[in-house]
Amino acid sequence: MLEIMQRGGIIMWIILFLSIIAAAIIIERLLYFRKIRVDEEKIINRLKQVLTKNHFDEALAICENNPSPITNLVKVGIENRHYSSATIREMILDAANMEIPKLEKNLSALGTITHIAPLLGLLGTVTGNISAFGVLGKFGSVGDPSLLAKGISEALLTTAAGLIVAIPAIIFYNYLVSKVNNTITRLENRVNELVLLLTGGEKK
Repeated sequence: MLEIMQRGGIIMWIILFLSIIAAAIIIERLLYFRKIRVDEEKIINRLKQVLTKNHFDEALAICENNPSPITNLVKVGIENRHYSSATIREMILDAANMEIPKLEKNLSALGTITHIAPLLGLLGTVTGNISAFGVLGKFGSVGDPSLLAKGISEALLTTAAGLIVAIPAIIFYNYLVSKVNNTITRLENRVNELVLLLTGGEKK
């Protein structure tokens, strides 16, 4: 492994560094989405049962024991339940907007890595080939062809490394973006339902 890194040069070390960052982001985001994963319908039904009895402390406890974007919105609504329906709706919408940066955390960095990793690999190949052909030009036709072949093969290492990093990073990036978009859509669809849940369907 160390020999391959040394043959790839500084570009290879940069790609390795980016791969570590990408892996860290992917693992952190997967753990985050696993942490906030709840059965929303089940939670909403439990909250309905509790809130119809005006057991607000119990409802807050349910939200705190089941952390997720939806329970965070319910918590905001409960804490501001004494306001009008319109005010509660605005507060829940503001809370929903606050959830978006949490969902998208570090995804822009992961997206950047998916774009620059193959480009860095290509850059390493180009610079490596320049060096290899420079050797050929120096020694002329009497040079050893195997020396040129070795130089080109080493140059291609960075392209392979860049693709190895970029391909899984793109797959996970698209998966995580899809998770974020689905969550945001669900939150938007839940706002009116949450307002009715917290106000008992009454217009205040």
